[in-house]
Amino acid sequence: MLSKNQIKDLQSLQLKKIRDQKSLFIAEGSKTVLEILEQKPEIIKDLFVTEDFMTKQGEALETLGLSTVLVSQEELRKISLQPSPSGALAICHFLTHFEKEPNPTASISFFLDDIRDPGNLGTIMRLLAWFGHSTVYCSPSSCEVYNPKVIQASMGAFLRVQVVYRELNDLITEKKIKNIYGAVLDGRSLYTEKFSHGLIVIGNEANGISDINLELLSEKITIPAAQANSTESLNAAMATSIIAAEMFRQKLGS
Repeated sequence: MLSKNQIKDLQSLQLKKIRDQKSLFIAEGSKTVLEILEQKPEIIKDLFVTEDFMTKQGEALETLGLSTVLVSQEELRKISLQPSPSGALAICHFLTHFEKEPNPTASISFFLDDIRDPGNLGTIMRLLAWFGHSTVYCSPSSCEVYNPKVIQASMGAFLRVQVVYRELNDLITEKKIKNIYGAVLDGRSLYTEKFSHGLIVIGNEANGISDINLELLSEKITIPAAQANSTESLNAAMATSIIAAEMFRQKLGS
């Protein structure tokens, strides 16, 4: 049984400042925890599981030599952000295993400008992992990668896609990037653009790309809509998925 102090300490990791102080984050849900166990079990500091999860995965946990804390569904609910938590919750160390950042002058990378919705960031990480990207750049004002909602939405992609926070101007200068594409409403059609190595900038959910970063674009692109379409714009994750798919198609055809 968890003590009140244990519950309080675990709940405190829902706050960014506490995560940063302790270099720890929460990963929860059976699927996410199982993926960590399979790919990076060494990052797990503490593991809290229900009896049902232990029954199904006890042998694997024993093989890995991980100590676990058996909790009731009610206790799991108290330390979870989910209304109906599923099976397991892991307290993990910040990730440090990523390789060097890719060189945007020899590849195409995405830059997220002030993405605030953690669900969007997690979903974007998941789809970029699908299309083979290992890094996504974010402006410092974008939401934090270790936000529990980002971890949840990424569905394990946080283990494969590193998030690097950098101002766009600094990134361009440091990496000497020439091709800066920006997803806007009045650009050239995505499907007629031939992408070269560089960066693709995705803007804020409500306001698009910031004025200061618009000035840094070398090419504006857009996802064309049907003429009768009354939708004002696409969700940032939707836009990223369409652009990433088109880039992947072009790469296969090159």
